[in-house]
Amino acid sequence: MGTAELATSVRVSIRCGDEAVAEDLEWSTAPLRLLRTARPWRTFRWHQGQKHYSGTYWFSPLRDHVIYESRLELGRLLFADFAPEVRHIVAQPFLLKRDLQGRVRKHVPDYLVLADDGPVVVDVKPRHRLERHEVASTFAWTRDAVSSRGWRYEVWSEPDPHLLENIRFLAGYRRD
Repeated sequence: MGTAELATSVRVSIRCGDEAVAEDLEWSTAPLRLLRTARPWRTFRWHQGQKHYSGTYWFSPLRDHVIYESRLELGRLLFADFAPEVRHIVAQPFLLKRDLQGRVRKHVPDYLVLADDGPVVVDVKPRHRLERHEVASTFAWTRDAVSSRGWRYEVWSEPDPHLLENIRFLAGYRRD
């Protein structure tokens, strides 16, 4: 499938600021301004005994909170907060849908990062889970869809632990 054909076969749904949902827009023409103001696709709840660590992080360039669903996602937020080229970030920005092998595949990326050199769609996943067929397959078609718009796609896994600890320490001083 060619790039143009792929871009038109992928659909995107976006949760707008007024809680309305823009459903099944053509991925290739979905306006970046709409994606930039998207609300997180999923909501999450905290409960005793949950296996992941969800929360909000004060993202300095936005001067607002951004959600995360795991410590690994928090790590990616920390790195984005310290990247001078990052201007904006949206958590769980949209739902991508694609017909693939007779089935509708769906995927919600973790972040849309708007940087000086263009948009970057980010998925955060532990390294040990990247080789699972379902994960690799989802990331492959997501990469193709994102690339069809001329955007970058990134799968982010565990960073150097010493660098992460330094950034985590310094993050406490990012607030006014």
